[in-house]
Amino acid sequence: MDVIPVRSAGRWPVLPFFRLTLSFLKLATVVCFLSFFQNLALAADKPNILIILTDDQGYGDLGCYGAKDLRTPYLDKLVGEGMRFDFFRANCTVCSPTRAALLTGRYPDRVGVPGVVRTHPEDSWGHLAPEATLLPKALKAAGYHTAIIGKWHLGLESPNTPNERGFDFFHGFLGDMMDDYWTHRRHGNNYMRRNGEVIEPTGHATDLFSDWAGDYLRERANVKQPFFLYLAYNAPHNPVQPPEEWLEKVRQREPGISEKRAKLVAFIEHLDDGIGRVLATLKETGIEENTIVIFTSDNGGLLSAGASNGATRDGKGSMYEGGLRVVAAARWPGKIPAGSRTDAAALTMDLFPTALEAAGANPVSGIDGVSLLPLLTGRASSLPERELYFVRREGGTQFGGKTIEALVRGEWKLLQNSPFGPLELYNLKSDPLETENLAETRKPLVSELNTALRKHIQRGGQVPWQKPGAR
Repeated sequence: MDVIPVRSAGRWPVLPFFRLTLSFLKLATVVCFLSFFQNLALAADKPNILIILTDDQGYGDLGCYGAKDLRTPYLDKLVGEGMRFDFFRANCTVCSPTRAALLTGRYPDRVGVPGVVRTHPEDSWGHLAPEATLLPKALKAAGYHTAIIGKWHLGLESPNTPNERGFDFFHGFLGDMMDDYWTHRRHGNNYMRRNGEVIEPTGHATDLFSDWAGDYLRERANVKQPFFLYLAYNAPHNPVQPPEEWLEKVRQREPGISEKRAKLVAFIEHLDDGIGRVLATLKETGIEENTIVIFTSDNGGLLSAGASNGATRDGKGSMYEGGLRVVAAARWPGKIPAGSRTDAAALTMDLFPTALEAAGANPVSGIDGVSLLPLLTGRASSLPERELYFVRREGGTQFGGKTIEALVRGEWKLLQNSPFGPLELYNLKSDPLETENLAETRKPLVSELNTALRKHIQRGGQVPWQKPGAR
């Protein structure tokens, strides 16, 4: 006959097996808690990372990069307090591909984004690869809280929304450009979000993003956990809409300036002021010293909007240097020498491994970028020699769904700036303005570089860039 245990003193007797199980669970719980707090303690010593990306800011549209009619005191100060890059290139001449490169550390066509992601499928030229590991996910594994404030532009719906691709917090705009900086619409759609919630904020988008970034920094300053904040502005992407008081200030200060240029100058100065407020928050909250700040633009300035790309040829959308060369700087007090400067040929995708190394995070396999940290901290004076390539796929009558592309090997640059145009060859060392096409006189070199470029393009072409099931 089965013996039924008798309850005594309000408790059931515990059999040896259950005593052992309970002991194991208690031990496992203690180990988990100790591991959690140990990881938290280690993470607390890691630097915060703030990447600020502006949109279509010209290589010559910053005071410290030579602008004479434009005042950018806060960005000039940031550049002066760290390392300035004189030869930094965006990974593409337009928005989405460069953003994909920044967040994956890979060439954009190798993660499914060779062109601009847009609202209408027939005019959208990218779909972020599901297998790509994004920077926030890699940093979260190292104990970081991750956030994006501002422009996303890598997907308008599931599964390619910021929270689904690794960010803990999203407060910003899913789409590409805004049709109006005050109403925040694109093709009549409201792409403003706080995580998954549709929101209706009031105010100029640049002010909103700056304010939201300040709010986030103040919140995280009270938490013993490092953070990664990706602050991506829409400005100064067209439509060029500075607040009226900023425009009037430029008109008064710069007599004879054209109205188009005055608007863009005011737009950038307003942007600079917003970034200044964000940087001031770092200082006010006491986290400036342990925060790496990296600043750059997603591509060159749009000439038709009044942009200046300095001593380069052409602008946004072009494979000439004016479309690729961008302003860039990195500041880390006590680690990156103030006032330092480099002509290293760095790319946007290099920011991914740079952030991982600074955070002590595990490397991600298959990335194309190289860490800039040895260069930034003085442990190296140059970057490894490497071949760089650039590709942009686009629609419309200008492209017809084809690509424009370029390859840089040392001082030589091969490009095709129209899918229907010839290959062009330039020596960037002797001809930085790309005025003398040497393709006819250096045909063997053109053939050699073109063969190398084809291999890159074919490799990137293996990755689908349309949404699965799209027709």
